[in-house]
Parts: sequence; structure tokens; C-alpha cells
Amino acid sequence: MSDANEGLDIAIIGMAGRFPGAENIEQFWELLKNGVEAVTFFTDEELIEAGVDPKLVKDPNYIKSRAIIKDEDKFDARFFDFFPREVEMMDPQHRLFLEAAWNALEDAGYNPDTYDGLVGLFGGVSLNTYLYSYLMSQKGFISSAEGYQLSIGNDKDFLTTRVSYKLNLTGPSVDVQTACSTSLVAVHLACQNLLNYSCDMALAGGVSITIPQKQGYYYQEGMILSKDGHCRAFDHRASGTISGSGVGMVLLKRLDEALEDGDHIYAVIKGSAYNNDGSNRVGYTAPSVDGQSEVIANAQAVSGVDPETITYIEAHGTGTVMGDPIEIAALTQVFREQTDKKQFCAIGSVKTNIGHLDAAAGVAGLIKTALALHHKQIPPSVNFEKPNPKIDFENSPFFVNTELSDWKTENGIPRRAGISSFGIGGTNVHAILEEAPAVEASDPGKPAQLLMLSAKSPEALDQATGNLANFLKKNPDVSLADVAYTLQVGRKAFNHRRILVANSVSDVAQALGDMDPKRILTTGHQKDPEQPPVAFMFSGQGSQYVNMGKELYRHEPVFREEVDRCCAILKEEMNLDLLPIIYPEEDEQEAAAEKLNQTEYTQPALFVIEYALARLWMHWGVQPAAMVGHSIGEYVAAVIAEVMSLKDGLKIVATRGKLMQSMPPGAMISVQLDENSVKEYLSEQVTIGALNSSGVTVLSGTFEGIEEVEKKLTAKNIQFRRLRTSHAFHSSMMDAILDEFTRAVSQVKLQSPKIGYLSNTSGTWITEQEATNPAYYANHLRNAVRFTDNVYELLQNQNLLLLEVGPGTVLTTLARRHPSNSLGRIILSSMRHPNDETGDFEFLLRTVGRLWMAGVEIDWNHYYGEERRLRVALPTYPFERKRFWLKTGKPVTGGAVSGEESGAIGKNKDISKWFYLPVWKQWQIPFSPDSALNPDHRWLILKDQTGLGNQMIEHLKNGAAKEIVIVEQSSAFEKKSDTHFAIRIDHPEDYAALIRDLKESDRLPDNIVHAFNVLVRNQPTTFDKALKTGYLSLLYLVQALSAERITRHIQVGIFSNDMFNITGYERIEPALATIHGLSKVVAQEFPNLVCRDIDVSLPHTMGNELSELAKR
Repeated sequence: MSDANEGLDIAIIGMAGRFPGAENIEQFWELLKNGVEAVTFFTDEELIEAGVDPKLVKDPNYIKSRAIIKDEDKFDARFFDFFPREVEMMDPQHRLFLEAAWNALEDAGYNPDTYDGLVGLFGGVSLNTYLYSYLMSQKGFISSAEGYQLSIGNDKDFLTTRVSYKLNLTGPSVDVQTACSTSLVAVHLACQNLLNYSCDMALAGGVSITIPQKQGYYYQEGMILSKDGHCRAFDHRASGTISGSGVGMVLLKRLDEALEDGDHIYAVIKGSAYNNDGSNRVGYTAPSVDGQSEVIANAQAVSGVDPETITYIEAHGTGTVMGDPIEIAALTQVFREQTDKKQFCAIGSVKTNIGHLDAAAGVAGLIKTALALHHKQIPPSVNFEKPNPKIDFENSPFFVNTELSDWKTENGIPRRAGISSFGIGGTNVHAILEEAPAVEASDPGKPAQLLMLSAKSPEALDQATGNLANFLKKNPDVSLADVAYTLQVGRKAFNHRRILVANSVSDVAQALGDMDPKRILTTGHQKDPEQPPVAFMFSGQGSQYVNMGKELYRHEPVFREEVDRCCAILKEEMNLDLLPIIYPEEDEQEAAAEKLNQTEYTQPALFVIEYALARLWMHWGVQPAAMVGHSIGEYVAAVIAEVMSLKDGLKIVATRGKLMQSMPPGAMISVQLDENSVKEYLSEQVTIGALNSSGVTVLSGTFEGIEEVEKKLTAKNIQFRRLRTSHAFHSSMMDAILDEFTRAVSQVKLQSPKIGYLSNTSGTWITEQEATNPAYYANHLRNAVRFTDNVYELLQNQNLLLLEVGPGTVLTTLARRHPSNSLGRIILSSMRHPNDETGDFEFLLRTVGRLWMAGVEIDWNHYYGEERRLRVALPTYPFERKRFWLKTGKPVTGGAVSGEESGAIGKNKDISKWFYLPVWKQWQIPFSPDSALNPDHRWLILKDQTGLGNQMIEHLKNGAAKEIVIVEQSSAFEKKSDTHFAIRIDHPEDYAALIRDLKESDRLPDNIVHAFNVLVRNQPTTFDKALKTGYLSLLYLVQALSAERITRHIQVGIFSNDMFNITGYERIEPALATIHGLSKVVAQEFPNLVCRDIDVSLPHTMGNELSELAKR
């Protein structure tokens, strides 16, 4: 028999499971290798409380044991977008199967939303005892609508298709039902579908949970269940198995593709087969030697392996008096066809550890065997003393493995194993496994790595962070580049996101452990962010420095190729050798720096770096929706927009720089005056060179003219700063070269821009007529750069993200300081300032991470290019499970019963108990002197328009508060000072910007006064107005606190007037009451927020009485 099986091998690349005593695969291996028997023995009290008949509990034949899992009643409904009622009506088996499918995909490092192949799903489920318990409690009385929902949530037919729907799996989705062999049959079918290319990856598994789990069973001699609550496979004391609950799932892929894709491979399925015993047996439920031997022989034949090379068998191993001898006889019969060797093959059964998992039994054995192959150890089969007298192990190929042993192999033969699963009813299945082949190592990583984590809540994100930190501490030798790659391509991105840039595993583990906010960036969105448009901003002259982007040039092929291409064009077309100037040798740094500051070199050098950087961003999937360049930067925008070719653009830029260099030197100053105020200082010798930011104007002109202006400014105490420039750019000193430059541009083919960009000359979007007119480029060289107007235009798009593409952070700073900018706007730089000691790549990666945090999708395939990376089995998503359980009541017999009743769907039929009426006690509020308030506390006051808030502020200013931040209502968001804001009450982004600013400036409050709901008396209050000032305002405030993960203890006083009827004589405004319900919910959802409803009756005179009220 040949060992070759080219092209038919299937790789196990992902695994997931929850078993008795093990919440995940890692814990399962610990249980197995330590020989743990995860069987629970219940007390009489536990069983009776669970609903078992007390008489049955006292029966000596009632065995009080079962292998159970934890939290079978809990599920993360929010993660999978289920309604609570929908989950309650769903079989817990279906819930766990869905979670296992997700975990198996993540364990393999695959995101089904981005995987471009077909993913199939094959699985089965045991008898639904959850639904049975509910129907028994309802005595058959259910509505037709409820019946339909129960069917969808519980019928076996919908097990796999619901998962395919939820996870967007578009391959075959097939339910499998062959009793005990279900899940291994599902694996066999998955392999067949992979081999016939019905799918590219396949999930396969099974699940079994008996409800309630706290129940025993009645022992009957000769039946399958054990008389003492232990499974003793192959042992002389064997009397049967025990039942258990669990779920298991594997992700499979064709081996050659798994190797090519760098997948993490636990083991390889060489081949498998299935059949049925037919009628060749004692009875329908009895096993058959012939049927079992035939399926084992077929699997070995399909696998192409010699049975003498198989050194472990994971047996069906139920521990029954009849079943075990039949199974060993069938195995021996097959092996003896090829070998006479004795006791060379270990044998074991996972049922001795976790019981018989019915529909999940086969996949549990498969996972156990794959883990054994992966760790190169054979775990013990527990509860074995000496052989069943009907089994002649000494003359067979087999021996029972009773302790953890190293899995040895001879003559370089791979470790191999067989797995059997036999179902009641006669469906048998056997599979041959082999250890994973050696995988080609991954390439050395980039200089730094970007680690990205996300979750659906801040709490889950923190848990995921801790899990990753623990993983790295336990696996210090893992490739950090492979970890980063797996997180980038193998995880779906959710609305709460976190990034870290690091260069070693120990660095990451320490940073995640310390949660250093300077290195670890976190953000939260109300929902999964949509892809925002990005605007490229190309830097202008003055931002250049020697070795700008040198680390990118060394490590990023796309950046290096574009730089080299541009430099080659300049050298060939213009006889300009830029590369030694941009990246000089160590001993030529000073000379290169001097050259680089000469305009004829500065401008083409900036163009080259910015163009190469733009192409790198675009290669990584970040495409510009709009562009702007500062002076020379506009030429990069024009080339990216295909107004001119790269070659023509380079020639024009080089010509421009050379012509400008040829002009007499001049001077430029930055003046703290706006455009109108600076006009009195203009002359024939001095003109406006640039309008970079509000209230600041750059003047350009001759040395004499600028010096005269400086004297006038000094006399008037007006601030100014001389800029480090060689020439008076964008001034009349450039007039002499305009005609020649126009002629140079006339020789170039100009086209309409394919991407919109802004004109420095007009301050607004460039037109087709301007972009294709050579005279425009001469005007652009001569006239002022209206960059502040350009930024204003960009900021009109509220969703636009601004990205500076070039050396330094000048444009980023200008955009952030623009008066039209909002606090929530994302404005980023691509390349460090020369004084920044951060590495080029680390700086750029941090920007990549912040783009991803904002919702920008990165093309990771292009990011890694030809670099070989491997997927790593990392911790999977930390589900936030909550209890969802139908109200089933107590059973009438010792059969299936419910667990704890949630009452979630119970309805009180007494309508009088649906409502409540608040009753008030009269109480004089004591006067609160200043000493009653903590003077170290910060206050945030959302001020009303009646004067109450002002009185509170005056009272607090009298030494009763450390700091007061005032927020008033307005038609636009405005930060008037560090402690004074104006917001639009119905715009959630304003609240988000407010809280973000307070967090960044370390001004988060200890106390919040929400007084927007205090309204002027004798003015009509519409429901819409009350909703905005009350309910929505408080909601947006709380959401903003939550988004910034504010967990500090905060007292929230929620003020209103005339909301409650206290004495019976108030004029009530019912529309204000919406805020009351929200305040009660906030306190439950956010324990750190202590909410108090404070309803006041404002005095008719807004004088001393109001002041006294504020003090209380």
C-alpha cells in the first residue's frame, strides 16, 4: 500500500469546542493530557431541586451522574444580532453550534466577510429536550405565531442554515443525522465536498445538550449506560458509558492550499469512509464486526497508508460489555490483513474523560486526536485497570494507553492515527489522520507591527486585550508579524477598536499589561463605522529634510520602486540626480542637507517623496476622494488626478524649481494679521505670499520691502516671524520667469482631473478650464497660496478624513487649527517631523491604525505583498453571554425539566399590576453650605435658559469646586475656551466632541448638572422640544461618556421643572417625563453613573428665591 496521496489530503486548520470540564480547546487538551474524568456526581438535593422525582432519586438503580458543561443557558445575543425573545425560543444546542462555528473560523484566522471563497457547513444535533420541556409546561397551548418561531429556533433542519445565514457562508449547508456518528460523518461529507470543489473551506461538527443537565439516568443491565456513572472503556469493570453535553467544530481546507496560504494546521485527514451495517447484526441497535471492519479497511485504502504506520486509534469506546470486544475484533481483523506485529498501536477513548456526547461524540474524538498529533503526545485513556476478558490485547496490534506518553515514530514515518465513530442504527465512519507537514517559515517582518483589536463593547475589548497579552506571555517565541497579520486578516472589525504599534512580543505583552494610553489608542463608535472618504494633503516647501522616509525606502517595495522610478526619470530627462541628495551616505549628510534646501532640488525632492507616499497609500487601499496640495504639493495632486503624466509632472516641477532658484533672493515673514488687516503693509515690493491659517498671513517680497514692514509691525507691537526661505515665493519677484514657465507647461498634455482637488489660487475646487490652461500654472507660481480657504472647503464635508501625504506635520497642524474644524474630525500625518525620534515605519503604522479605527479599510494583501506570513491560532472573541431561557415550570415526572426560570416571557394576566403610581413624601431639603461640597471635584454644567444654572455656577465658584465647565445651547458647536462650550442639543456628535475634549485635557467631571430640561414657564412646550432638551440630550451625553469608555464614578443631577405632580396643584408638562424613564435605565446600564431626578418648581421672580434654590 502506497503512502502517497497527492492532492487528496485535507488540513484541519481551525478547531473549537466546549466540553465537560473545558471551555475551549486549550483547556480540553489540559484535561486530556492530565487524565481528568470530567463527570459530575449530583447530590440528592441538587436533583430534587432540579425537578427529579424524589422517589426516583432514592432508587438504587438511579445513577446520579452526567458529564455537563457550564452556562448552557447563556448566549451572546447582541454579538449575533438576535432579539432576546428570539434567543429564548432557540434550542441551546443551536446557540452553542453557532458560537463554535465562529470560534473555529477565528481560530483558523479567517473572516467570513472578507474570505473570497465558498465556505461550507456540515453538522448535526441531538434530540431537542429544551423544546420538549417547554411544550410540556404549556400543555400544548401555544399560538400559531409562537409555534412557527419555535420551529425555526428548534428544528434540526435549521441548525446549519441559520449559521450560514448569520456568518454569511455561501457554500453547501447540510444537516447530518446519524445518531452517535453524526459529527464524524459531517467531517467525512465536508472532506468529500472539498475534494469535489463544492466549497473551498468547510466547517464540520456536532452538538449535544440534554436539558436539564442536572439529571441522572436509570440503569438497566445490558443497555448502553454505565451502572456506576463511570465509562471504563476496554476495562474488565466496564458496564457502559455515561451521557455528556458538548459541542465541537473543525474548519477544513485542501492541504495544498492550506500550505500555500500559510494556514495553521493541527493535523491532516488522509482519508475517510462511511457505511451502514445493514441487517447483518443481532438487532437494530447492535454493532457489527463486519460493518466496522469494512469501513476501517475502506478508510485505510482511501488514505493510502499502511496500517502498520498507524500508531494510535481513537476508538468509539463506549465501554459496553458487547461493544468494546466487537470494536477491537473489527480493528484487529483489518490490521491483520497487513501486519502481524503485536501491541504497537495505542488505543483510547475520549468517552472515559467526558462521556458520550452523542451527535458531538465523533468530532470530540477527532479534536482529541488532532491535538495529540499537534502536541506529539498521546493522552491517557482513563478508568482502565486490566482488559475486558473478552478482548485479547496481547495477541492484537493494540494496547490501552493509560498515561501521557510521547508519541514516538520510527524511520521518519509521520505520526498517524485512526478515529472511529459508530452510530446506533448502523452508520459507521472511520478517518485516518496524520501529523501536519513541516510548514515553510514566514519571512522576517517589517520594522514594526500594527496590532488591531476590536469588539462589540468596551468590556469585550478589554477582555480581548487581556487574552492576547496572556497568550503572548505564554508564547514568547511566536512571530509578532504573524500575530499582527492574523489579527488584521483573520478578524472581523467591530465598533470598539484598539491599536498598538510595537516591534517585539515582549514589548506588546508589557504594553498591553500596562495599558499605556500613549501607545495604546482606543475608540468607540455607536455602530460599525462606514468607510469614510479620505482627502490627501500634499506638503509644501519647507517640510523637506534629509532621509525623509528612509526606513520606508528600505522596507517598502512600492515606495522604493516609485522613488527610484521618479529619480530615474529626472536623471534621464533633466540630468538631475536626486537620490544621493534625499538619501546620502553618512559622510555626505551635511552637504546633502545644504543642497536639499536649494529650491531647484527641494521642489522635485518633495514631489518624489509625496508621489511615492501617495502611491503607497493607494496600494494599501486608501484611495483619495479629494486632494489639496500646498504650493508644490498641488502638482502631486495634479499627477495623481491624471491631469498630467508622471514624466511630464516631474519635468514641470524640476523646471519650476530651477527657474525659481535663478531669481534674486528675497524674504518671507509670517504676520499675526488677517488678510484685510495686512493690506496696509503691501506695496510693489511686498505682496501676500500665503494665507495658511485664520488670522495669520505670510508676506513675501524683497529684503528691503520686508525689513520696512517689520519696522512698522514692531512699532505697533504686532507679532511676526521671519521664515527660513531663500526666495520670495509667490510674489512679484517671480514675474521674470512666468512667460518661460508658461511655455514649458504648454509643451505638456493637460487633461481634465479624474479626482477632484483644490486650487491654491482660487481657494476652491479646480475647474477643468484651470487645470488644462498653462497660464494657470504661472498664476499659481506667482499668486498667493490660499490654503486656509482650501481647508475650509474640505471641512464642509463632515465625514471627510484628512491625511497629510508628505514629510512633517505642517498641514495637519494648520487643518486642526482651522476655525471650521470640529473636535471629532480625524486629521492625520503620514511621515514624522525631523525632530521626532519615532521610526518612519512606526509613525506610518500608527497612522494606518488610526485610519482603521476611523473605519478605513486597508488592503492587507497589498500591504504584505510578496511577504510570506503565517496565520496563528490566537484567542478568539470573548463572548458576553447572558441567560436566555424559556419559562418552563416544573415537570410532572422525572423526565426533562427546565433550569432556573427567567420569567423573561411570562406575562402577568392581572392588568392592574401592569402599572404603578409614585407617592411623594414632603421633606424640607436642608441647606447645603459650601463645606458640604467637595472642593476637589470638577463640575460639568449643561446650563438652562431660566437662570438656575447661572445661579449654581455662581454658588460653585465660591470655592466649592475645583473647576467648572459650562455648556450652553447654541446653533453650532463651539469651544469658546477650555471650560466653556456651546453645543447643538440635538446633535450627538457635539456631545461626543465635548466629552472627547474633556478627556484629552484631563477635565472629566465628578459631577454633572443636566439642566437643559429646565424650561421657561408660561411658554408652550412641544413634545419635540421636550424630547430634544430632555431625553435625547441625556441619551447623547451618556452615549458620549460610554464611547470614551469613561468608568469613573460620576454624580448626574437631572434637573427639570413641573414634570411631577407632587401636591396636586402643579401645572404639569407631561412631555418632560420622557427623561425620567431614561434616567432609571442609565443607572442600570452604567453603574458608575449615579443619576438623580431633581424636579423643581421655579419661583415667579427670578431673584433671591432662585439663588436659594440653586444652593440647595
